[in-house]
Amino acid sequence: MGRVSGKIALITGAGSGIGRGAALALAAEGAKIVASDVDDKGLAETADLIVKAGGAVSTYHQDVTSEARWAEIVEDIRKTEGALHVLVNNAGIGIGADIFQMSYEDWRRQMAINVDGVFFGVKHAIPLIAASGGGSVINISSVAGLQGAPGLAGYCATKGAVRLFTKAVALECAQAKMNVRVNSVHPGIIDTAIWQKIPQGGVGAMRSELIPAGANAIDPNMIAATTPLGYAGLPADIAAGIVFLASDESRYMTGSELVIDGGITAR
Repeated sequence: MGRVSGKIALITGAGSGIGRGAALALAAEGAKIVASDVDDKGLAETADLIVKAGGAVSTYHQDVTSEARWAEIVEDIRKTEGALHVLVNNAGIGIGADIFQMSYEDWRRQMAINVDGVFFGVKHAIPLIAASGGGSVINISSVAGLQGAPGLAGYCATKGAVRLFTKAVALECAQAKMNVRVNSVHPGIIDTAIWQKIPQGGVGAMRSELIPAGANAIDPNMIAATTPLGYAGLPADIAAGIVFLASDESRYMTGSELVIDGGITAR
């Protein structure tokens, strides 16, 4: 009997990195996974891994900035699964740029994916979660949502917004007696193949765990200098926290921040 057996879990950005790690971990603990991403190839690979491990999964192509697509997917889950218990708002991007050089187009694109996408997910999924008897919403923020960093002002703005949005929605759900808990997760430096687009200079500990790019080795000297534990985390480290928040073990947590960062924010 898994820790989330019988639960239906929707995970955005499930085609790679933290999203894939969360999908695999939740499936291993008994959840039926509904995985979405704009990366169809990565999404298919995630689904294949889940099936090979004996799990259950369905997939959707999803641009999280489309409210219409959110409504379609949630309605399809209602019709095909009959319920939804967990939402992991994981899809996101990171654009590293000096704020005085950053284009408004990049600012808006990052805000649309990282903030609007979370808003649409909460707006459309929580009513179904509540109607299913309650459950858990897990919004993936970042250590960049807790402290600033030069070269990542735009990204910090989005992840800080996710942090406080999470708290406000948690209080709304509690006030309405919806039995839906809403918490945020704040990863530090996570070893995924998505490091290339943010320049190393000036970014330090705030280099994003959510930057779409090709495989690129993480600089061990940068990690040693910025992370007290001295090494990068793995998607599985973040997934373990997500499983905890998705399970009934965290039934008394809402509006909280789960920080998994190797000690970066302890300074």
